[in-house]
Amino acid sequence: MTVRVVVGGALCHDGRLLAARRSAPPELAGRWELPGGKTEPGESVPEALVRELREELGVETEALERIPGEWPLRPGLVLHVWTARLLSGEPVALEDHDELRWLGPEELDSVDWLDQDRPAVAEAGRRLRAQGRVTRTL
Repeated sequence: MTVRVVVGGALCHDGRLLAARRSAPPELAGRWELPGGKTEPGESVPEALVRELREELGVETEALERIPGEWPLRPGLVLHVWTARLLSGEPVALEDHDELRWLGPEELDSVDWLDQDRPAVAEAGRRLRAQGRVTRTL
């Protein structure tokens, strides 16, 4: 069976991570995720992330690096998460989401994340906390 990659974006800006609340499908509505979507044929995973964040949030981003690990979503679909930097625009919930929140590392447990996103969110939080320590020591 061919496995298709779904890419999630750990979009970080000003020491915070963007969380998006699902509005669809019904079984996921109300839970939070890292925004993103499916790769298209011939598209690299970083290219898919940039396209998906443009379509879902109306922003321009740069994919930075993959967070280690992959998480099965359903047969034939696996989640990869990449960190991303906001280049321009202010995120707006355009597709599949009804609310967005910027969360600091200490706030990441304040929303009900989808189970498959939790390990990547924890890693993104560790990275944000480490960045904060470096920034404060400079």
